[in-house]
Amino acid sequence: MEKESYIKGRGAQANVKNRFHEMSHEMRNDFLEYCRLEGEEADPDKTQYLKVFPKTIVNKVESPDVGMGYSMNPYQGCEHGCIYCYARNSHEYWGYSAGLDFERQILVKENAPQLLEDKIRSKRWKAHPIVLSGNTDCYQPAEKHFQITRKCLKVFLKYRHPVGIITKNAMVIRDLDVLKALAKDNLVVVNVSVTSLSEETRRVLEPRTASIKKRLETVRILSEHGIPVNVMIAPIIPAINSHEILPLARAAAENGAVSIAHTIVRLNGAIGEIFSEWIRKAMPDRAEKVLRQIEDCHGGNLNDSRYGLRMTGEGKIAQQIHSLFQVAGKKYFADTSYPHLNTSLHESFKDGQLKLF
Repeated sequence: MEKESYIKGRGAQANVKNRFHEMSHEMRNDFLEYCRLEGEEADPDKTQYLKVFPKTIVNKVESPDVGMGYSMNPYQGCEHGCIYCYARNSHEYWGYSAGLDFERQILVKENAPQLLEDKIRSKRWKAHPIVLSGNTDCYQPAEKHFQITRKCLKVFLKYRHPVGIITKNAMVIRDLDVLKALAKDNLVVVNVSVTSLSEETRRVLEPRTASIKKRLETVRILSEHGIPVNVMIAPIIPAINSHEILPLARAAAENGAVSIAHTIVRLNGAIGEIFSEWIRKAMPDRAEKVLRQIEDCHGGNLNDSRYGLRMTGEGKIAQQIHSLFQVAGKKYFADTSYPHLNTSLHESFKDGQLKLF
């Protein structure tokens, strides 16, 4: 493909077919020529925010190898545009493509704070950590305007309920006041995703995310204020960031992280097609090498759906990656660990204030 055809500032380079739709859209050459002659843009590449009103917001996570019991997502779709993102497939359930639509059609759940409050005030609800961003980043660009995540954090604080956060955006620092209040009672942990120390790699992998410098600075600031931080070095993509494992672990430790975690990339569903098209445009010189090494981690396929193996991989390359993380853990995190959040306070604050009797 011609280099100039690359869509800068986006991860996906096209809209792939939605598996639930019989028909699909195609950008034909005659239409493109018509737009050129008329002086019109064939695709303005604008992000749209669409308000939706779900009936529930807290999701029970049934997958046994995810590492969380409950999650919630204030937004569906994510403007960060990470090319490897597993959440892309979920956009198809809403009637959109897992490709460019995932990055440009952002569904906004403005009633999320009220739904959350209703859920954790329920008599049947027993406190269990709820993770913000189990699917899409709760601090993506939309949050700057809508502030749904901040409102949800205030709900967690009001009811003294434990919460986890996963993000790759420095915007989390905006809510330092609420996070510090939660941390006083061991009610919060922040997972910051850092996938590379190279800005060049970051720009093509995750085009609208915070810079690496900003993310490491975020880890440091949170840590300095007593908020435990786990750094997600994920996903590891062979021949793209697999050589950075030890330097990334060292940078995480030096900035105050208490632990690191990782997964090996899996290109399930539509993501295999999206990633393959992207890498042949963004990294044509090593595209086939990367794709073959990913397949080597998943039994000859770009994806493995088996629980316990789908995110850890198998084979020699996967084993080398895991061995490096074992070395990193012993070298940089021998004296620290991921915190267990406090679930004992919530029942006493079920009505929003401490019960004395």
